[in-house]
Amino acid sequence: MRRSLAPSQLAKRKAGDEDEEEEEEDWQPPTGRKRQKAAAEVESGECYRSPFRKPLAPLTNRPQCLDSSQHEAFIRSILSKPFKVPIPNYKGPLGLRSLGVKRAGLRGPLHDPFEEGALVLYEPPVLSAHDQLKIDKDKAPVHVVVDPVLSRVLRPHQREGVKFLWDCVTSRRIPGSHGCIMADEMGLGKTLQCITLMWTLLRQSPDCKPEIEKAVVVSPSSLVRNWYNEVEKWLGGRIQPLAIDGGSKEEIDRKLAGFMSQHGRRVPSPILIISYETFRLHAEVLQKGTVGLVICDEGHRLKNSENQTYQALNSLNTPRRVLISGTPIQNDLLEYFSLVHFVNSGILGTAQEFKRHFEMPILKGRDADASEAERHKGEERLKELISIVNRCLIRRTSDILSKYLPVKIEQVVCCRLTPLQTELYKNFLKQAKPVEELKEGKISVSSLSSITSLKKLCNHPALIYDKCVEEEEGFIGALGLFPSGYSTKSVEPQLSGKMLVLDYILAVTKSTSNDKVVLVSNYTQTLDLFEKLCRSRRYLYVRLDGTMSIKKRAKIVERFNSPSSPEFIFMLSSKAGGCGLNLIGANRLVMFDPDWNPANDEQAMARVWRDGQKKMCFIYRLLSTGTIEEKIFQRQTHKKALSSCVVDEEQDVERHFSLGELKELFTLNETTTSDTHDKIKCRRCVNGHQVRPPPAGSDCTSDLSQWQHCADRRGLQDPVLRAAWDAAVTFTFHHHSHEEQRGIP
Repeated sequence: MRRSLAPSQLAKRKAGDEDEEEEEEDWQPPTGRKRQKAAAEVESGECYRSPFRKPLAPLTNRPQCLDSSQHEAFIRSILSKPFKVPIPNYKGPLGLRSLGVKRAGLRGPLHDPFEEGALVLYEPPVLSAHDQLKIDKDKAPVHVVVDPVLSRVLRPHQREGVKFLWDCVTSRRIPGSHGCIMADEMGLGKTLQCITLMWTLLRQSPDCKPEIEKAVVVSPSSLVRNWYNEVEKWLGGRIQPLAIDGGSKEEIDRKLAGFMSQHGRRVPSPILIISYETFRLHAEVLQKGTVGLVICDEGHRLKNSENQTYQALNSLNTPRRVLISGTPIQNDLLEYFSLVHFVNSGILGTAQEFKRHFEMPILKGRDADASEAERHKGEERLKELISIVNRCLIRRTSDILSKYLPVKIEQVVCCRLTPLQTELYKNFLKQAKPVEELKEGKISVSSLSSITSLKKLCNHPALIYDKCVEEEEGFIGALGLFPSGYSTKSVEPQLSGKMLVLDYILAVTKSTSNDKVVLVSNYTQTLDLFEKLCRSRRYLYVRLDGTMSIKKRAKIVERFNSPSSPEFIFMLSSKAGGCGLNLIGANRLVMFDPDWNPANDEQAMARVWRDGQKKMCFIYRLLSTGTIEEKIFQRQTHKKALSSCVVDEEQDVERHFSLGELKELFTLNETTTSDTHDKIKCRRCVNGHQVRPPPAGSDCTSDLSQWQHCADRRGLQDPVLRAAWDAAVTFTFHHHSHEEQRGIP
């Protein structure tokens, strides 16, 4: 029993020493079962205790070194060893001072720049020995190195993209400008590159402190939760973003005010993820402070500098702006100017100066009817524009993905109209007055309504049946063309050329493989027809359109992508969910109708051929032969050719279509297998058959990449489309494959 050796305690016990000694003599330790068992073991000579168990050493608080010289030497040996944290290669905190003690020596980077695979964004200038003696050690710049957690997963093109982004936002590419456009095509990992940029800016800089305190990510409402999940995925809980995708006005204002009030080196929630709509409604709160960086996902929404969203974002107090868009040019160069002006104001002058100096000469030079002088001037202005914009824009095409993803075969399927569709189409062209107005150069509301009616008729006659019943303009007397007893309650695929082909594609896919299919349309009425078809064929499906809440969208996408999910079809409205969704659970996608804006179609078709896809992908673009849908596709071609010139820097894009020819919307060519194929004057096809290699002097090296291979049934590589061809020859097809780019014969 241990007793205190304090003098006060010794004095108290001195008087009663004799009594205590007597008590100690009389006291006997209690005998329990354990003590009795141990005593029995000792008496018998048998001990069952482990031989590896060592006896406890007696403790004493008496000093072992009684000699003063030995004691002093012992203390000095302790103090001569500095404290070391028992962590391999630990160098201590680099950005903060501990307990007010000034660090000695030069400052160091947050991560080792000489580690194998390190991504160094900034390297300090090499100093001579003389300059190293004069430099202020507390102000010496340090390396900026991407966190190894991220640099290990970045692909080569993504490492290049992160370096480009960092150089732009730190004003190292264009002095005085801090913005850039990430214009990589869909599927190249733009989100990961921007997360890497944010994390680097929030943690380090050449001045050995964070470059920014806060960052804001603005995205479509359907992608807010996706951004939150991506941050959690790649940073693994190292940071806590604030995602706002709903709530009352007071609650959102309170969250935004709390975000803007954060300051210091370690902000609790340094990343705000918010939708465009919510940002516009609560812009006043965010404009009260400063933000280090703003990232605008799907930035082509800012193509109009006059809308409220553009103005609200432009008034945000932040110099560093990154705009993400896989399709920066959608309709015209003036929209492209708005995007560049948003990230780097004044780099292209004013809107009027840009239109006069760049837009008009370039568009005149691209017209098929342009003179040689106009073409030459357009090319000169195009080169000048590219040289300016390339300093703040990075663009890589999806060809890079061919190294990492399976083969993708994109096929344009031209479907002939059924007899009912043909009669309804010709009847409309005879009656509709907007046709004459359009030919006179006038575009009215009725003309636009006629365009919509014809597009719906190409999808299925059921979509214009109500107009026939009400005998609206263009459909007078058309009700008698329908079969007797016709009802819209059930879908009849045989009445539509495209629906008939789709029915064959789905049936063959379901019976011959375990592939899943994404069906995309611009009209919810067409999605209703898809539902009727699925119910009649007993296909399990899910549907995503504008009526679905944001939270429910994320759940059904996750469920559909699961290999164990029973759903065969994912119906998607291109207007509601075409951007940013990852539908790698399917490897076949049907684009049922074209959109005037090629960006919408490109976005929708990129949903399946993305990171994580394991199967060969098939993209089917269905067009009604000789109809307005082919005219829309031709107009898309003109816009994509313009985008190729300015963004992709393709110098040999063919001038296939005159702008005057694109105005011939209200015509029907019943004799052609493909009106667009006729217009590109393809010389690969002889008597309707594909010739490989093309004849000498062939002009089929066009920007219409989908039309590189033109064939009859013998050229069909897709077994599903081949089976549909054998069942009913109602279409021709043209396809573009990534096989050649991967070296596959």
